[in-house]
Amino acid sequence: MKINTKGRLSFPGGVHPPESKDLTCESKIRPGPAVKQVAIMLSQHIGAACQPLVEKKQAVQAGQLIGEADAFVSAPVHSPVNGTVKEIALQSHAILGRSMAVIIDADPDNNPPKLPCSEFKDGFDENKYSAQQICDAVREAGIVGMGGAGFPTRVKLEPNPQVPKETMIINGCECEPYITCDYRLMLEWTNQIVAGVKLAKKAAACSEVIIAIEDNKPQAIEVMHTALKTHENGDNIRVVPVKTKYPQGGERQLIKAILRKSVPTGGIPPMIGVLVQNVATAAAIAEAVVTGAPLTHRVVTVTGEAIANPGNYYVAVGTSVGELIEFCGGVTEPSAKIILGGPMMGIAIADLTTPITKTTCAITVLTKEQIGKAKFAGRQTPCIRCGRCLEACPEHINPTKIAHAVKNNLLDVAEDYYISACIECGCCSYVCPANIELTGYIKTGKIFLARQRKKMPE
Repeated sequence: MKINTKGRLSFPGGVHPPESKDLTCESKIRPGPAVKQVAIMLSQHIGAACQPLVEKKQAVQAGQLIGEADAFVSAPVHSPVNGTVKEIALQSHAILGRSMAVIIDADPDNNPPKLPCSEFKDGFDENKYSAQQICDAVREAGIVGMGGAGFPTRVKLEPNPQVPKETMIINGCECEPYITCDYRLMLEWTNQIVAGVKLAKKAAACSEVIIAIEDNKPQAIEVMHTALKTHENGDNIRVVPVKTKYPQGGERQLIKAILRKSVPTGGIPPMIGVLVQNVATAAAIAEAVVTGAPLTHRVVTVTGEAIANPGNYYVAVGTSVGELIEFCGGVTEPSAKIILGGPMMGIAIADLTTPITKTTCAITVLTKEQIGKAKFAGRQTPCIRCGRCLEACPEHINPTKIAHAVKNNLLDVAEDYYISACIECGCCSYVCPANIELTGYIKTGKIFLARQRKKMPE
């Protein structure tokens, strides 16, 4: 029986930006550059930063633990290469500005390219592993959410009798324009993803799993559905097509679309019995549990009309953005903006030595012409009170009122308008006919509030 690949499940709000995925959607995953040096950030996840376990001039092996934290919400980091620690120093960080990193000079004669695991066949049996074994392997491998947020995966998986998890949603939506790394993973690493899903289901003690894929990816829907039919114990795991709309891949929007449940403002999905994992995270779980390999590499989409050879590359964590772009043939015309991630939620960077982290799904290079064609580009004019931002906002807040409050330094008013509920998806900025960068104001307001709270006495 052929699965229906047309998804009708959706959420209120959202937008439909041009997908621009044709540049890389047919590009198979290829090995990334043989790096000469890597910078492993000690903070590349939500939670406590790691403390270095190595010293300057110390020899390290590929897969060796080089950073650890005692905190529960944290994840260790490992070296992706054989080499020598050059230094432990501040390094450009896309979110934090600058943060500590272990910088390793790779051994040029002893670093064969790491290839994806090939041990996963049809009929993977997750019953060979206990729930505790799975959780421990995930923790030791340093796996974090690879869809962007970077929440330590072991914390998500570990059962909590007080808040049991009933449903696990595997996020294969990839709703951001340009990015195709998850799509290629679903097509090429299908059995590994299914194995990871089954392991995660057992560890979290969920009764059902839903693999959600946007309906603009019919081939991925078919491939995943077919793979599940060949696996035993897959009765409570199913593929569900969802409507193509941005930001369908946001976990709150995905839960609303599929389960018709709402995550409380300021809350997290486990509060309503739901767990959301990315397909890349599922693949990493399988490799960690079965082979014991830590998370040291990930698939990254390098894309944009200016890139000579756009594609999907299996890259060592710690590779610099500049080196990866150069590996792809460099740029064929001057670039105006280089973004870690996609054009809607990604972060523009100025320093090409910024390293790839566990959460870097893409490098998007935009030209001045592309930015000029964007719907939100142009001269800013006064707000015309059209209400389009309210209609587009998937969280049902008033972006304009929050932005005006931040602009006038009325942070208490911004809080009253639920600034913390904003997921920074950029929908409001995208639809604004006045070209007001509403999301930018909201991001700035959150930073100011965080600084204000830090100064407050306990």
